Amino acid sequence: MKHQNIQAKPIILVAGLALATGCLLAAEADLKTEVKSAAKKLADKGNYSWTSTTKSEAAGGQQRPQMAPMTGKIDKEGCILVTMKRQDDTTFEAVVKGEKLAIKTDEGWQSGAELQQAAGGQGRGGFMARGLRNMKPPAVQAADFADKAKELKKAADGYYGGDLTEDAAKELLALGRGARGGGGGQAPPPPVGAKATVKFWLKDGALVKYEYNVQGKVTFRDQEREVNRTTTVELKDVGTTKFEVPEEAKKKVS
Repeated sequence: MKHQNIQAKPIILVAGLALATGCLLAAEADLKTEVKSAAKKLADKGNYSWTSTTKSEAAGGQQRPQMAPMTGKIDKEGCILVTMKRQDDTTFEAVVKGEKLAIKTDEGWQSGAELQQAAGGQGRGGFMARGLRNMKPPAVQAADFADKAKELKKAADGYYGGDLTEDAAKELLALGRGARGGGGGQAPPPPVGAKATVKFWLKDGALVKYEYNVQGKVTFRDQEREVNRTTTVELKDVGTTKFEVPEEAKKKVS
């Protein structure tokens, strides 16, 4: 009888470990499902606003010049109004609808295609056009991040966090560089050392904030640059957001 008990202990231990592992994987899957459900609820509201703040660190932890916070608003038709205060106290404005966009310039509203054509798309307007064309509404981006997270765990202070896949990190690093980021009209080389993390904050089943950090090295105009960028997106006025799109901008995105 004693011999049988000794034989049984390893089997019980293995079974217990398998059960614990299964429970852990199920819990991680449930957190992903919870975040995606919160993102869907946000989208289903039809309209909401958000503020996006991006901070970058140079090598050695030094702070780089920071971009001003960007404010976004979306309606039930999927039309997005973006505004951002520049350092000279002027306001940057853009309207995005699907793959079409319009940016307010000194010459009036111009489409993304018009800005890309100007100076070969390498000027300030062309750079902003590329960034906006790749922009995803928070409800879409949050769900996408949840899908691309390797796993999500609940932190002690309540947020859900985890690492994104390497492919997702490379995608974030490549945004905005354009087809000629490598110089000489050639496609830029892929990012090096790409890694990214994401955090989600939920309240009563609703998504209220998320944050992602991306790090790595990219080549832009034949120069290698180190990236350490954190973007925080805070949601507000869910279901009560209202705004008017200027008629000239409507024509550019219709």
